[in-house]
Amino acid sequence: MTDSALATLAASTTAATPVDAVVEHADNGIHHASGRSQSPRMIGEVVVEMGFADQATVDHAIEIARAQGRPSGMVLVEQGVLTHEQLARVVGERFGVDYVDLAVFDLDMGAINLITAHAARRFQAVPIGFAPDGALLLAMGDPTNVLTIDDVAMMTGRRIRPVAASVEELGLLLARLARMDESIDDLVEDEPEVLEDDGTEPEDSGDPDAPVIRLVHSIIAQAVEQGASDIHLNPEEGDTRVMYRIDGVLVPAATVKRRMALGVVSRIKIMADMDISERRVPQDGRFALTLEGRRVDIRVVTLPLVGGEGVMLRILDRGAAIEDLGSLGMPPIALERFIHAIEKPSGAVLVTGPTGSGKSTTLYAALHKVNDGKKSVLTIEDPVEQRIAGVKQMQIAPKAGVTFDVGLRSMLRADPDVIMVGEIRDRETARITVEAALSGHLVLSTLHTRDASKTLGRLIDMGIEPFLVSSAVDCVVAQRLVRILCPHCKRPQRLSKAVRAEYDLGEGTIYEPVGCSRCSGTGYRGRVGVYEVMSISDDMRPLILERAAPQAIAAVAAREGMGTLRDDGLEKVREGITSIAEVERIIGSIV
Repeated sequence: MTDSALATLAASTTAATPVDAVVEHADNGIHHASGRSQSPRMIGEVVVEMGFADQATVDHAIEIARAQGRPSGMVLVEQGVLTHEQLARVVGERFGVDYVDLAVFDLDMGAINLITAHAARRFQAVPIGFAPDGALLLAMGDPTNVLTIDDVAMMTGRRIRPVAASVEELGLLLARLARMDESIDDLVEDEPEVLEDDGTEPEDSGDPDAPVIRLVHSIIAQAVEQGASDIHLNPEEGDTRVMYRIDGVLVPAATVKRRMALGVVSRIKIMADMDISERRVPQDGRFALTLEGRRVDIRVVTLPLVGGEGVMLRILDRGAAIEDLGSLGMPPIALERFIHAIEKPSGAVLVTGPTGSGKSTTLYAALHKVNDGKKSVLTIEDPVEQRIAGVKQMQIAPKAGVTFDVGLRSMLRADPDVIMVGEIRDRETARITVEAALSGHLVLSTLHTRDASKTLGRLIDMGIEPFLVSSAVDCVVAQRLVRILCPHCKRPQRLSKAVRAEYDLGEGTIYEPVGCSRCSGTGYRGRVGVYEVMSISDDMRPLILERAAPQAIAAVAAREGMGTLRDDGLEKVREGITSIAEVERIIGSIV
């Protein structure tokens, strides 16, 4: 490296505030060099000094590097002496720049979107955040590349502070940014005129590459790519925290700084056809976009919170494939009972569980099973999450007077064989559902209860007479979703005999989560259902008429072979699908 390049690098690092002003906490992913010097040491010296290898090992690697004309750092990595992360820390220490752990650092999407994904790939560098003095933190595999530093400074109009990053982690981030950049094919929306708070038109309102527009698109595209079901934008002390709900758990995704947060919220409200000038009352709306050829509907809710306006986006992927009943994860006996119930010509089949427990997926799989082309199948939903060929689907529209009960009443006059009601929310909908089941229709619907045995009492509490409930309902399914252990990093868990006996785990291998790059460090990837399927038998009907306690009905179901949610969850633990901790998290509280 030339003396002039070293001088330029030193100027770029010393022009910013001291690193201690940036790193307030050790766990934010940035590690600062112990000493800043314009006369960097040899890389081998730093490796030994940091305790990553002994002098003999380093000297041997340096000899090989000189003989091959290659960088000694890469030789150390290839020999397994250093990891990519350790090499990046060594480089940072050598040249007196910070090291950033991109797997931990809270990425600022506003900073990332200051340059395009194409430019980031060309430079092999990504802006990841800002220092308190406004300097742009630029993650680089080679923080000594002053040409890249100067080019990014010119493109963004900001002073640059280079930070060393692992080449491996930087490559993963660049690949993710490239996929997000390519995934926005077309927005299925009209572009209304955007006005600033003072009524003037912003300079970038018509520019599709404007930072705010690119930022909103990339947040949504990244969420869809990672399989998130929801996006939360939470205002916190001026900045806005972006969280994704992945596999039922909220995980931090990025931070939008105060200067862009208002524009991001306004942009989302424009896309959802909301009033951008109204920030004091909750609003809701929706919009759609096409990602990689798949139509994705997004419902938007805004809330006036103490720290600012919060936004929640529910992602409804209409391009998602309808799962086959056999792939849902039902135990064989439970699956047999469920199929037997939905193949009957009439009766009510109810699926219960909290929001986000996969009830709609189960109903869609059931519709796919009964939709044989010989029956008239109608649905009324809010919203229509998946389109099914051959099924007549209706979207409720409360503002137009089309509610579940109104739509269901109309459906009964349309000669249906099978009716699917998205949710039983009130007494009137429950009453019509039961009447439809008793009048020769197969009715599929959902209800919010904790387990199968409490569902019958819930209908009675809603005002349905016990004799109608006992005659109409044929089957109740309770379900939850548990996360699946990542197959790439799960490891056997050591358990005491007492714990194995408590959970009836036997002597088989039980696994626990670890965390790797493929599962974003969570130890889990994807979810599977756990179920209990209760067929309404002749022994249960007298108990329903007597308004018996749910425990009495559950006892009869257990004698007849019904496995509980906990039973199914622990069976999936024995099969190595999930962990004890996950079953306790999801199911333990209801037992």
